Amino acid sequence: MNSEGDFNVSFGYQCNGHESGSCEVPNKCVIVPGLQLHKTSSFSCLSGAALSANATLANTNICNGLIAAEILPSLDSPTSFRRVPSSPSCSRLDILSSSLQSSMSNLSCSPSSPSDPPEYDSYMLKSMSQSAPSRSEGFLNAMEVQMAGGAAGEDRVQAVCSEEHGWLFCGIYDGFNGRDAADFLAGTLYETVSYYSNLVEWESKSDAIRAPDGLDLDGSLQYILEDSSTSPEGNFPSSKSSNKDLSVKSFGNESLCPKMEISCSHRQAVLDSLQRALIQAENDFLHMVEQEMEERPDLVSVGSCVLVVLIHGNDLYTLNLGDSRAVLASYDERNDLSGNKWLKAIQLTDSHTVDNETERTRVISEHPDDPATIVAGKVKGKLKVTRAFGVGYLKKEKLNDALMGILRVRNLISPPYISTQPSLNVLKITKNDHFVIVASDGLFDFLGNVEAVELVHSYVLSNPSGDPAKFLLEHLVERAAECAGFSMEELMSIPAGMRRKYHDDVTVIVIMLGTNQRTSRASTCLQV
Repeated sequence: MNSEGDFNVSFGYQCNGHESGSCEVPNKCVIVPGLQLHKTSSFSCLSGAALSANATLANTNICNGLIAAEILPSLDSPTSFRRVPSSPSCSRLDILSSSLQSSMSNLSCSPSSPSDPPEYDSYMLKSMSQSAPSRSEGFLNAMEVQMAGGAAGEDRVQAVCSEEHGWLFCGIYDGFNGRDAADFLAGTLYETVSYYSNLVEWESKSDAIRAPDGLDLDGSLQYILEDSSTSPEGNFPSSKSSNKDLSVKSFGNESLCPKMEISCSHRQAVLDSLQRALIQAENDFLHMVEQEMEERPDLVSVGSCVLVVLIHGNDLYTLNLGDSRAVLASYDERNDLSGNKWLKAIQLTDSHTVDNETERTRVISEHPDDPATIVAGKVKGKLKVTRAFGVGYLKKEKLNDALMGILRVRNLISPPYISTQPSLNVLKITKNDHFVIVASDGLFDFLGNVEAVELVHSYVLSNPSGDPAKFLLEHLVERAAECAGFSMEELMSIPAGMRRKYHDDVTVIVIMLGTNQRTSRASTCLQV
């Protein structure tokens, strides 16, 4: 797959001081070297790649065209990282402020229960630049960042890095029924997280917010995944298992906190910033959908899965809605009889689909008066995912009424049916943690967690200057072609749209962690 245009996105980044892990990407993809500064980051390099299968509009006119015309062009960089000034005034969000001034309505998008995230007023977006503290207050503080990303079909991928301050923000937005929601997320979510990181730190220093141990600011439990507490088998949860196998410890456990480099209160603030930013983005997006649905009623059905991986210092945070996945490859402390290390595949994210029995039970229990909550293996017969961004017609009756005929959901008895409550985790990175695979569900349609980890591990050992993200996509195409009875060339010659019959849009980021040198030839054995 060497012809130009096979991949919609292909980029790489290498931190300063990790020359042996160059993450070199062939075919016109430029690798940006890390800044010549003291290394504070917990990752050595990363690569990202995306391949489209769906046919979609190149850009849509959501937010009166502002997202497509003014925001995304300044952010997109599909073949390389580039330096971008980091404005302390959330300038990109200011561009959207005029779209929100006509109404101060607040759209409720989550089930009404004590565990729901708080609702944030849509007018907050337009007032951010007026009330936000200095960017130096937040954990995403930086005067300049490295940014890459782009679109592949209905998928959006985004990576933002400040090696100087030791953080990396990666977002994969797997859109469906159109790319408007994914475009909106790519244009606003990072800036919104940055805003809330400033706000939470600022409020915390001002003693404006106090929360009990183990709870975030809206009362939902946060937890840390510890490598030492995972099952010896390590390969969990698979696509058919649930996260009940994961051992978790809450922030309330004092044994986690003493003498840690980053306090539990800081972790709590980071998780809260991620959650508040997502809910803010959701409310702003659905507000804009409501303003524009007379001209574009299809917007009420547009949605996106959301997966954010944030590395800050030695902590790895995940936020997810939907069925995208983050999988950690980590060495076990023990060796086998031959002295080989065991490599574990650990899924860090929940799967929010009706195939997950926990999610299925939750959705049904939240709608006791609706016997048709799940029809033909889908929520209201429409979606397999149980949590998602956007998709307003399954959240508000008013938005459902904008659809006509068979597109409209009949008997929308007790909306919302799709939740916006994300799963949030934080993991402390150790010397045993090797790399993280971050991908949309299209990858895992063909590869399991263990196989994906094994492929990346074997590839980086034999190709220390290669691109593991692109390698995974090439392997997926080969697998999809084999299943369809085609050669890879024949499959890739099928136009986008028609090719969706054989595979989904696929986006992958591979992040090499710690000081792992990719040229190491130590014997390893994948634990199964």
